[in-house]
Order: sequence, then structure tokens, then C-alpha cells
Amino acid sequence: MRKQYDFSRSVKNPYAKKLRKQVTLRLGIDVIKYFKGLAEETWIPYQNLINLYLRDCAQSHKKLRLNWAS
Repeated sequence: MRKQYDFSRSVKNPYAKKLRKQVTLRLGIDVIKYFKGLAEETWIPYQNLINLYLRDCAQSHKKLRLNWAS
């Protein structure tokens, strides 16, 4: 390994915008339990499942329908 590297001709990563960003979300225990159970069935980490579900909602422009009890 070199002691110094020359980065003067380096270029920015063109895929940097597609990388993930860490955020903090407060999810219900029941939601986490659901996705962890699904993760055990599919062998996909539950965080990835949540991301896939949210991405699907965003791409299909799914709107939340709330019906408040009176």
C-alpha cells in the first residue's frame, strides 16, 4: 500500500445519487413484527422489504386513504 495517493484527476461517482441515505423512522411494533415475519419467509432483510414496499408506493403514486371513526 502506498503512503500517499494522487486524487487530483479523480471524478465524482455518477451513481452517488442512487445510493441510500440513512434516516430514522418511528415504526409501530406491529409493523416491524410484520416485516420481520415476512423477512423470515423470504430470506430478505426486513429493512430491504420495507424499502421495497415504500419504493413501490412511491413509484405507483399510491395515496394513503384514512377513514377516521366519528
